[in-house]
Amino acid sequence: MDLCTCPQCEKCFTSRSKLKHHMNVHSGKYACGECGKNFSSGQALRVHSRTHSGEKPFACEICSKRFRQIGMLTAHNRSHSGEKPYKCHVCDKAFSQSTTLTSHMRVHTGDRPHNCPACSRSFHTSGQLRQHKRDTHTNATRDKPRPYVCTVCEKRYVRKQSLTIHQTLHNRDWCTCPQCDKRFTSRSLLGRHMNIHSRKYGCAECGKNFSTSQALTLHGRLHSGEKPFECEICSKRFAQSGNLVAHRRTHTGQKPFQCHMCDRAFSQSSDLKRHIRVHTREETHACPACDKTFYDSYKLVRHKSRVHGNVRPHHCPYCGARFHTRRELRFHLAVHTDTKPFSCSRCSDCFRTRYQLKRHLLESHSHGTWHACDICHKKFLDGCQLRTHLLSHQDVKPYVCSDCPRRFYAAQNLKSHQAVHSDYKPFICGLCNGLFKTKGGVKEHFKKCCTLWEFN
Repeated sequence: MDLCTCPQCEKCFTSRSKLKHHMNVHSGKYACGECGKNFSSGQALRVHSRTHSGEKPFACEICSKRFRQIGMLTAHNRSHSGEKPYKCHVCDKAFSQSTTLTSHMRVHTGDRPHNCPACSRSFHTSGQLRQHKRDTHTNATRDKPRPYVCTVCEKRYVRKQSLTIHQTLHNRDWCTCPQCDKRFTSRSLLGRHMNIHSRKYGCAECGKNFSTSQALTLHGRLHSGEKPFECEICSKRFAQSGNLVAHRRTHTGQKPFQCHMCDRAFSQSSDLKRHIRVHTREETHACPACDKTFYDSYKLVRHKSRVHGNVRPHHCPYCGARFHTRRELRFHLAVHTDTKPFSCSRCSDCFRTRYQLKRHLLESHSHGTWHACDICHKKFLDGCQLRTHLLSHQDVKPYVCSDCPRRFYAAQNLKSHQAVHSDYKPFICGLCNGLFKTKGGVKEHFKKCCTLWEFN
């Protein structure tokens, strides 16, 4: 077939009539009076103008939600009916919209057609590209003032339109689960959540319930050990593609999620959300056994395990040390196995921790930015360390022990000191199960214990 090519943008069409239709975009025949955007037809311009006027003539008969286009309403109706007519022929996953299936197919093909003009990265969808450009390359956006403030939660925005969209979260009628009081923005999301209570998608191995079959399939890999996604740099494998994407950033050092309140950046959006609660003081996870609250669920689980229970189910096969979580054991095992999963992208060196890799990149390759003290010129890896250090020059010790007059520059130093006043002994000997208050104490004991075991 002979394709017809646009002389201005080189886009190809199957017929001259379609090319002629497209040329209206370049001629400016159908231009929006509000934002100047051009369209190929009067119909497309009229639909677009509704984004400015707010007109939504198509209403859902079930939940009364309104839409600008009839196609949007058709797709929305499937959220009530559960219909998913677009099915992936590779993994049998189904979707309610053809565009979602098209984006999903790129996971299998590896196609990333959306390229960032500022760097070499490419993306499956245009939305991912927009998010990347906002998070990585638009420093000016982060530095802009945020004059638009939500009167309910005091969250701030650069644009009035962003505030308006945010306020709909406070004004809408929430759909509440009758069993656990969890709230959802739509009936379809609530219906999906109810699958957890009805045990529609229950794991046959451990009995845990999920809201979708996809979530159950992903969970099943924990039991089967299946990890279909492999890192092309270090060959580490993962159960989910999202985990692989996040892992790749340990090699590149990329941290696209930056806090707008301070200079800290993160490789994952979930880490940024947890960090934001440090500024907002939002502690949503409360311990049922005491009055203590936490920023995230992981810290609550760790607190309950360490403070209200002394169970250490994770056992080191090399030295017998016991740990509360698999994560703690995994970090500990690196001491015995000499595993170094963090590799430098500039040379062949590998490291046990991300912190060591970051220091190496700064010291050996000048990749990144040191945070230097203006008074003594001492350098630090991140702004948090620098802010703690500056307190030593100001002779400010904000962390006060509740049991004695001693004060400390850092929260970690206070936490270590409080072991003196407490009977809590978080460190256990893997040979004799003896408990100790400090890591140094258990290390010293372990040397003697090993000698006794060898003698016996």
